[in-house]
Amino acid sequence: MTTIIRLHRIFYDFLISVKIPSFYSEILNLLFLTVIVCIIIFILNYFSKRIISKIFKSLSKNTETNFDDYLIENKVPVYIAKLIPVLFIYSAIPFWFFGFEILIDYTFLTLQIYLVLLIVWIVRSILRSVKLFLKTLDSLKDKPIESFIQVILIFVWFLAILNIFSIVTGKEITTFLAAMGALSAVILLIFKDTILGFVASIQLSSNDLIRIGDWITMKQYGADGDVIEINLNSVKIQNFDKTITTIPTYKLISDSFKNWRGMSESDGRRIKRSLLIKGSSIKFLDNQQLQELKKIKLLETVISAKEKEIKIYNSNLDIDNSILVNGRNLTNLGLFRNYIELYLDNTSNINSEMTVMCRQLTPTPHGIPLEIYAFSNNKVWKDYEHIMSDIFDHLLASLNFFHLELFEYPSSLK
Repeated sequence: MTTIIRLHRIFYDFLISVKIPSFYSEILNLLFLTVIVCIIIFILNYFSKRIISKIFKSLSKNTETNFDDYLIENKVPVYIAKLIPVLFIYSAIPFWFFGFEILIDYTFLTLQIYLVLLIVWIVRSILRSVKLFLKTLDSLKDKPIESFIQVILIFVWFLAILNIFSIVTGKEITTFLAAMGALSAVILLIFKDTILGFVASIQLSSNDLIRIGDWITMKQYGADGDVIEINLNSVKIQNFDKTITTIPTYKLISDSFKNWRGMSESDGRRIKRSLLIKGSSIKFLDNQQLQELKKIKLLETVISAKEKEIKIYNSNLDIDNSILVNGRNLTNLGLFRNYIELYLDNTSNINSEMTVMCRQLTPTPHGIPLEIYAFSNNKVWKDYEHIMSDIFDHLLASLNFFHLELFEYPSSLK
């Protein structure tokens, strides 16, 4: 110890020898030692960073996993390297500030706080690396990993703050924990959203209600798009117009939303759209009109079969066929419905293994709805819209062949 004291006093003794007052010699000696310590810190920081980074890069090249790549990307080696200069400063303080006891105490205090924060930065970088690595795993990439990492990080910061308070005040951590017990109601109020978000994240994950990449619709928040992030406090949704909607995580538990994942995982995407037929265009078909419609290949067999069935029915009841309203007769709307179903069954883009139906809905002031209900094989949005448009283009163009008209408002009312 005596040797160390003598070494750090060499410059001081030199200043005294050249007749500089003792007070100024002490100050100049402190500045000289500070420069020396800073140079050593710089050298230690430079070489420790290079050596530790080189070790990590070497490990990264020799391992198959990319976890160590994420550690390097998040500067874990850089933060670990900073521990070496800190340990040097810790051991050098008594020698550095010898004779300045008040500076020793404050420097030790500052260094301890910095060490706590440095450990938090290291843990934070490791957690970020874990998050990025887990997102590359197929079994976890659609899970709310962000939420759980945030909870761990909050807990780490909580412990760090307790340690810093303990260092500054000189009291045990248990003293602060006891005080926090009395303030639990206030803490719960402050962290209400965080607690609700954490519980909601667990429920969303355990019940598999939502995953990253799901298309969800939540009209009350103007959300209609893909989930791009699930974290502790919010869920980010990229709408189809490329805007971002942020919804509190717990709202996905307390409110209702539509998840389109079932459609994405099914064998088809539903087509459900109606043609509004003008009521006055619906009529019975006479023999001449039926013969014309028989020229439609899809309807030829259907019309022949129905004609035989109707003929037998009317004969058994001795129906007067001169008036079409008597007995049973084919209508243009009925045959058009049959044609639509046959057309859909013969369309390659429609999944015939799922429901294919054309049904008549309740008449409205805007016409008689003829609803097409089917499922396309292709679920990609653009392709789906093209398939649906092609189907309705054909059906709209076919209306005239059945002597039907689409309902439209008169131009004078527009």
